[in-house]
Amino acid sequence: MAGIIVRPHSRILHGHDWVYGSEVTKVYGQPQNGDVISIKDGRDRFLGSAIYNSQSAIVARRFSHRRQALNLDFLIRRLRHAEAVRQPLFGPNRPCRLVWSESDGLPGLIIDRFGEVLVCQIQTYALELEKELLWEAVRQVFGFKGLVFRGDSSARIKEGLSAHEPVIYGEVPTEVLIEVAGIQFSVDVLTGQKTGFYLDQVANYQKVSAYASERKVLDCFANQGGFALSCARAGARAVTAVESGSASLKRLRENARRNQMEMESIEADVFDFLKGEERRKSQYDLIILDPPSFTKVRSRIHDALRGYQELHLRAAKLLSKGGILATFSCSHHISSEALLETVRTAFHQARRSVRLRERLAQGLDHPILLHLPETEYLKGMLIEEVASF
Repeated sequence: MAGIIVRPHSRILHGHDWVYGSEVTKVYGQPQNGDVISIKDGRDRFLGSAIYNSQSAIVARRFSHRRQALNLDFLIRRLRHAEAVRQPLFGPNRPCRLVWSESDGLPGLIIDRFGEVLVCQIQTYALELEKELLWEAVRQVFGFKGLVFRGDSSARIKEGLSAHEPVIYGEVPTEVLIEVAGIQFSVDVLTGQKTGFYLDQVANYQKVSAYASERKVLDCFANQGGFALSCARAGARAVTAVESGSASLKRLRENARRNQMEMESIEADVFDFLKGEERRKSQYDLIILDPPSFTKVRSRIHDALRGYQELHLRAAKLLSKGGILATFSCSHHISSEALLETVRTAFHQARRSVRLRERLAQGLDHPILLHLPETEYLKGMLIEEVASF
């Protein structure tokens, strides 16, 4: 088996599963992109089997600590293990992320379940080469009425993979109806963002909406309306949803009509909207901030934190006495501590006192590996304004 030798102090020697190009001291055996290779240290000690891609910044991704080929038996074992992890928590038809890349020992593979339709993304060269084998493993383990492979992920570009139109297996309708916490959503599994629906926030819809009864709610970056609709169902006095994307806003309005819920939906840049509401001296009892990633690279962290701080300052000025702020970051490079510090600074500048009620995270179908911090990306918190201070 071809392989690589890593430098001393490489992160894989401390438990991580990735090897960057700068950490490689030698490549032997002339591996081709997509090959399974061995990883060894400078003393020729075997560290595991990995998938190789010289075109990627991450040249090797370890998927096993043993010598292991990417064959059908292996894929079936890993898929069955992923299913077993989720089975106690998610029923057979509940919308769920069935496979979450490295967290399930299958680097670059994402599979989301929407009823009898599965949506799959392949983001690594090796699994792209074994796509037909993978489909067979998915068929044997999960079964499906329809499966769609989305080839429009930006992560594919970093791997040197081309984008392409959706590839369909079986019967896949244009729209798939799902139910989340008693609310029906229409999912565009062919062209909707990511796999069509953000499953990582499903548990947080209920946690946040638990504070919505009789409150005036503002949902910023509302996307398809998960938080807004959940708050309306929970008995909010009024709900305003703000979204800049016309396609997402259209789907939000369709979902509101489908569930016979009334709310105000506004197409606007969130920062501009918040500035306008500040001028009008508007107040909201529950504000939700769930923005897209402000940075995907470490070098832009400073700019991202400035954006988060401005966002929280605007929200702080609109939050009523005793109000609740639910805020999130899906930027992996922004830590929970950094997010909390932007909130603290923003409310200090607004001369408001707040307390932390609860930390929030991605759903349990997006498991986090402690040795691979990149598997944790969604951080959130519930903040309460302390009116008596």
